[in-house]
Amino acid sequence: MSQLFAKPAQPVDVPLNIAILTVSDTRTLETDKSGDTLISCLQEAGHKLASRAIAPDDIYQLRAVISKWIADPTVHCIITTGGTGFSGRDSTPEAVAPLLDKEITGFGEVFRMLSYDEIKTSTIQSRALGGLANNTLVFCLPGSTGACRTGWYGVIQDQLDSRHRPCNYVALLTHGKATHV
Repeated sequence: MSQLFAKPAQPVDVPLNIAILTVSDTRTLETDKSGDTLISCLQEAGHKLASRAIAPDDIYQLRAVISKWIADPTVHCIITTGGTGFSGRDSTPEAVAPLLDKEITGFGEVFRMLSYDEIKTSTIQSRALGGLANNTLVFCLPGSTGACRTGWYGVIQDQLDSRHRPCNYVALLTHGKATHV
């Protein structure tokens, strides 16, 4: 296992509630390998699955699901998979960006930097996005299982672990929010 995909030595000390949204016109719960990958990653780290959904590549349907989770005081983080490319109906960034209070510009930059080692210049076609909305983190990843692992192990895992130094998002996410589902 590469250093990038290092699993935590111990489960997190502050488990967060994470919602997973797969953006696809064709996937079902039975065929959603990327959603399954993210759920395995978050549970392996000691976090809890708050909710899971699959929504079509439709800006307004995506915003409806994500807005509901942003407004839910028990959801600390939302991770989407799919809809971040340049193909026909890919519209996850357009759906999510207006909902964000603050964009985490470094997330997309670091994701693409890590992804370059795996897929070379094809990484420029990723519009991975991260941000904060109502003290809820939102990360938008591409739809492949490889991209989900890269995003989780390369960036998200550490930022959702209160032990990660010099900084992480846990205190911000748990301030005034429930820490159990």
